Amino acid sequence: MRDHHYAADLTRLAPGAYSYVVGTGTWNQSNSGLVTSRGEALIVDTLMTLDLTRRMLSAYGAADPAATHIDLVVNTHADGDHTWGNQLVADGRIIATEATLEDLKHLPTPQQADAMAPNLAELGSTGRFLERFVAGLDFAGAELVCPNETFRGSLELTVGDKDVKLVQVGPAHSNGDLVVHVPSDRVIYVGDILFTSGHPAVWSGPYQNWIEACTTIEALDVDFVVPGHGPLSDRAGVARQRGYLEYVRDQAGAFHQKGLSLGEAARVFDLGPYAGWPDPERILINIDAVYRELEDGRAPDKLDLFGKIADLLDEADTGRPMPWSR
Repeated sequence: MRDHHYAADLTRLAPGAYSYVVGTGTWNQSNSGLVTSRGEALIVDTLMTLDLTRRMLSAYGAADPAATHIDLVVNTHADGDHTWGNQLVADGRIIATEATLEDLKHLPTPQQADAMAPNLAELGSTGRFLERFVAGLDFAGAELVCPNETFRGSLELTVGDKDVKLVQVGPAHSNGDLVVHVPSDRVIYVGDILFTSGHPAVWSGPYQNWIEACTTIEALDVDFVVPGHGPLSDRAGVARQRGYLEYVRDQAGAFHQKGLSLGEAARVFDLGPYAGWPDPERILINIDAVYRELEDGRAPDKLDLFGKIADLLDEADTGRPMPWSR
């Protein structure tokens, strides 16, 4: 485990409200949140590995006595960096949307990741990307534990004397995205609806759903927005990402109209005001999302996209000018 790479900051946002922000928010550096009241505790998302999740739970327990036992877990969506630590809180209520549970039936498991890791070189460019993706992570002993309670639309919970509102906003980043709003704390935990000042990944779309989710969050009376990746944020950070989504949608749509292929568009895309944002290789994912919407609305081929990303990164590493390497 590369400790410096996964260094985490726990911040108290309000009495019984915490964010747990990991690294810079790049691939696999996902965040979590904690809500406590009157001896009860809810966490928002677990992390990619058992080790990362253990460290997170230990930090929560040290910060707030209520968190020494977790009563409620909310998975904001199905990706492994938000669910693969569920094994350590399996005796609690684990809540997600119906669409997230369905996604988990079709996504890779930590057991599969553990088995695949020694053989990634056999997968060509896709394997090269996945080697970057899992470098330093240990999946040994991890098992997928799915949510044991699901809902569609919205769900209201209580943690002690706090009202907690779960609202489904997907499909956007994934099919089952939800946000966790705690009005009394003036905090909202939004999962991968926000990558703070970093390139998001529009896997599911449609784009408009994500833009509308941002608009909804911007209108809430909250002081803190806890993202799925990247530093602690606020409503202005959500507005910046909405602007990014609109910018990419419009430029990619123009490229599609001109007949540029996905690879051609990614290699000439002008990142403009977002040129300094981390993980610019994700522009390929987001252009692909626009193209798929304009064509047949098909689901993304993630393995193929990972391979294309690896090719882009290899070209950038060898000195070929890219929009993000100027």
